[in-house]
Amino acid sequence: MRRVADPSNTSGGRSKKGLDRNLIRRLLALLRPQRTYVLVALVGVVIAAYLGPLRPKLVQIAIDDHIAVGDLPGLNRIVLVLLGVMLAEGLLAFFNSYFTQWIGQRAIYELRVRIFNHLIRQPLAYFDRLPIGRLITRTTSDVEALSDVLSAGVVTILGDLLRIVFITWFMFALSPVLAVVTLAVLPLMFWATALFRKSVREQYSETRAQVARLNSFVQEHVTGMSVVQLFGREAEEDRRFAEINDAHRQAQLKTVFAFSLFFPVVEVLGSVALALVLWVGGLRAVGGGLTVGVLVAFIQYSRQFFEPIRNLSDQYNTLLGAMAGAERIFDVLDADERLPEKADAFVPTTMRGDIVFQNVWFAYDAAEADAEGREPNWILKDVSFTIPAGTMAAVVGATGAGKTTLINLLLRFYDVQKGAVLVDGVDVRDFQIEALRREIGLVLQDVFLFSGSVERNITLDDPDVTPERVREAATLIGADRFIERLPGGYAHDVKERGQGLSHGQRQMLSFVRALVYDPAVLVLDEATSSVDTETEEAIQTALERLMDGRTSLVVAHRLSTIQHADQILVMHRGELRETGTHAELLRRDDGLYRRLYELQYREERVEGRA
Repeated sequence: MRRVADPSNTSGGRSKKGLDRNLIRRLLALLRPQRTYVLVALVGVVIAAYLGPLRPKLVQIAIDDHIAVGDLPGLNRIVLVLLGVMLAEGLLAFFNSYFTQWIGQRAIYELRVRIFNHLIRQPLAYFDRLPIGRLITRTTSDVEALSDVLSAGVVTILGDLLRIVFITWFMFALSPVLAVVTLAVLPLMFWATALFRKSVREQYSETRAQVARLNSFVQEHVTGMSVVQLFGREAEEDRRFAEINDAHRQAQLKTVFAFSLFFPVVEVLGSVALALVLWVGGLRAVGGGLTVGVLVAFIQYSRQFFEPIRNLSDQYNTLLGAMAGAERIFDVLDADERLPEKADAFVPTTMRGDIVFQNVWFAYDAAEADAEGREPNWILKDVSFTIPAGTMAAVVGATGAGKTTLINLLLRFYDVQKGAVLVDGVDVRDFQIEALRREIGLVLQDVFLFSGSVERNITLDDPDVTPERVREAATLIGADRFIERLPGGYAHDVKERGQGLSHGQRQMLSFVRALVYDPAVLVLDEATSSVDTETEEAIQTALERLMDGRTSLVVAHRLSTIQHADQILVMHRGELRETGTHAELLRRDDGLYRRLYELQYREERVEGRA
């Protein structure tokens, strides 16, 4: 397990110190796979950077060497050369613009893939801790903030710097005096730039933080819209959103103000430089110390000189935005919390399904508790039991007793802090994670379906699962009847989160999805607690056939559904209090299971009378 950072950090850390060199190196490293294309682009930029300053020099030659002496053929040649330079500039501008964008979009594509691949391999504890909206921001808008830098920013910055170098070289070659006059305003330019950088560098980090906060709020409230409307909280949530939105607006306006002030200052300083060139150059031209061609060239150079400076300031704006986004992106990529997997991890050819919990202790907050030097909030406390292969075990208990945690540890969504979980005598930490989970079919109470066809939601695009196997599993569970009634049948388009399907239908699809792989172990986490009686009876009939000869672990709410279990595990406050069959546990006068059964029986009897 590598270093754990907090990708939810929005403090701006390094950004507040300016342009962090290490961060810039990591940004440039994203272009390494495109280095051949980048080199080609750089050649084009160098040529374009030279051709721009060459134009005023050609104008100077045309005026002084040909117009002034009446050399019409020479003038025609210079004009043709000038036209050729301008045509080459136009072609290079198109090439550089398209090619650099092409390079950048390839880099952005690979970065998005890298981030998504990283996220889907993190453990559930990672997503328990971080707001989903914030992670979405990292994958979308923060990556998009890098687009301009990776597309044209690096190449454009180099091109603008080279233009300044070439322009300065041409100016000193023509007239050192006018070159010094043109550059006289640079101290004021540097001073204005320093103030501008100080003003905006922290503001960019704040703006990105507000974007993440805005996205998190919208994602959370769109997902929980039913709760908002059920309790009539529309006005209150609208007020909270307005506050967050206003904070984002204020952060954005502060940045806009800095740029609105800086660019006119650059424009004014450029005009001052032009005026000084006209004044000093005009006096020297009148006195015969300067040709008209040189003066005209310097007027063009004074305009050209401040254009790349303005561009560099704009690129600094882009670079700051990219730095703020890159810092958060690299925080995500550096925060690798994947559960460790051995190089020679065990991959079973077959699995019998023997399950053993040996003195298991587990707490979700173990890492935080250890860092703070306190006792963890133990969810499981010294839990031990055995489920022989081919038998059915049911887990019952009050909410918070640790029932679902047993499943999380069996599937190795989390690792135990003490003890061990064994499958077929092998510690689950020694299994290849994918191989372990492939042999365990899990059905949850809250079913998640993706946008796409019914068949895709069952196979999850696994090429090893054939259409025939899908239909066989659906028929076995009894889901084929409602699937075939859907428009399009197995090709029916399921909306986001399964909208348009009843809860019972979604639940049955989850059964088919789990059983289509013919798992050695079947795990049901209150999978029938939210379906109607008719659907539950259909599922129970199918489950009786499916559980025959297969190890089954059932977390149950309705005790009537687990009376035939080979053993029942009664959990209470993280401890295993009782084990036995339904009949054995009922014979205990003061047993927890008996009290749960009698309480539920009375509730069902009252509901029956009602």
